Parts: sequence; C-alpha cells; structure tokens
Amino acid sequence: MPGKLLIVGTPIGNLSDLSPRAVEALKSADLILCEDTRHTRKLLTHFGIEATVQSFHEHNEDDKSAAIIDKIADGARVALVSDAGMPVVSDPGFRLVHLARERKLPIEPIPGPFAGILALVASGIAPLPFTFFGFTPHREGQRKEMYRSIKAVGQTAIVYESPERVIDSLDNALEILGDIDVTVAREMTKIHEEFVSGLISEVLDQLKNRGAIRGEITLVFAAAPTESKDVSADEIASEFGRLRDSGMRRNDAVKAVAEKFGLRKNEVYKSLLGE
Repeated sequence: MPGKLLIVGTPIGNLSDLSPRAVEALKSADLILCEDTRHTRKLLTHFGIEATVQSFHEHNEDDKSAAIIDKIADGARVALVSDAGMPVVSDPGFRLVHLARERKLPIEPIPGPFAGILALVASGIAPLPFTFFGFTPHREGQRKEMYRSIKAVGQTAIVYESPERVIDSLDNALEILGDIDVTVAREMTKIHEEFVSGLISEVLDQLKNRGAIRGEITLVFAAAPTESKDVSADEIASEFGRLRDSGMRRNDAVKAVAEKFGLRKNEVYKSLLGE
C-alpha cells in the first residue's frame, strides 16, 4: 500500500494557530520536509513532536522530489511544511505535489494560516474578486512591470513585500496604480501586529516618518481604476450581478464595481437603476 503526502499549514507567527489536526499529522509522519530544519525543529519541540526532518527548499526541490515520491509509493507518510503558512503557494512543494498526482498517490492537505487572506479580510478593501501575486521582484523595473499587470487585471491585489523595499514598492505602486486605497499588514498574528490603511500617498507619509521598518509585510491594494473610457450599463450590471452571486453584500459590490471601472458609487447606483 502507498503512503501519503501530507501538506501541512504551519503558523505565520503565533504558535497557537497550529491546529490539533496538524499536530497529529506531524506526529504521524515518517519524514517531515521543511525549508529550514532549525526553524521547524523549534516548532516541533514546542509541541513535543519527535520526527525525522529533511531540508526541502527551492534550491533542492527538483533534485529531491523523485526520491521522495518513491518513498511515498513504498508506504512512507511524508509531511511537507514551509517556514510559515501553507506550503506550495509562494513556497516550495509544487513539483512534489505534481509528481504525486502523476503517480496517483494519496495527498492530504491540512489547512493552516495564509498571510494573504488574513491581510485581505482585515483590510476593509473589497474582497472579491482578488488576485494573489506573491512576492514582488527585487529589481525596480520588474517590480513596476508587476504593478502594470496588477493594473491590467483590475481586481483587488495581494502581494508580499520585504520591509527593506516596502517604501520603494509603494512609490512604484503610486506611480503605476494611482493614489488608491492600500493596507500594509505587518507582523500578523505576532505581538507587534500592525495594519496601516489609507490612500497610498497617506500610507507612504506614515511609513517615511518612522524609523526602520521590520517584520513580514503583506500589501493589499484596491482595484486600480481602468483607463478612462465609456462603460456600458450592461458591463456594470454584469459585474455587479457576478459579485452579488458570489455572496458579496450590495454596498460592497457597488464599491467594488466603482473601483474596477473608475466610477463614483452614485454613478454605479444610477446605472443599476436605469437612470
């Protein structure tokens, strides 16, 4: 009988966020794959979990995946974790999961925190539709290109940023996206958790007037207005209907439609009422 690949979400800061189900999964594993064995051993020690751990990161994933898949096929229970949050998304693991699917091996995802969603729900920015873009590029030219992609998509956008680059990144966003609403979520679930919200220019003023910025950072941007153009009543009604069908409240849906098409909310209301 084959074993199983366990994809285990781990805390992004507060250790209390590791679920009882995740603890049991890690205890049951014959092998735990992790980005940094020292970091993961601290988590395991906290919960009294004795297990064999092995480094598994972006630099060795391609080399190690096939051998690990063979272990699972031979009956091993292998748990995949990242340093924080859910594996695979902006973290190693995609190739391993893909190979497991190809071999038709059992895969069990065990939920855990996802920084992007935590920042989104705390931002006060229209949550649907949204696109997660992951980490921004280090180079400014590539980072600006990402922001151009965000503008083209026209949805609420979530990105991860380093504290060292967050001000430069927001400057780039202001240039490309315009002065739209943003939330900077910092050190979520930790002692110094902080959310700074407002127009990009306002948030930049706050951040530039403080000392060094530290901690893990997630940015949530409102949908950037599209280029000025005529928007038909049918387009407005279609987008509004789609958002309402997804479960969004009426006022939130109107706000999201206005942000997407660069309209005022009263213009959206009038269009929906046929005025």
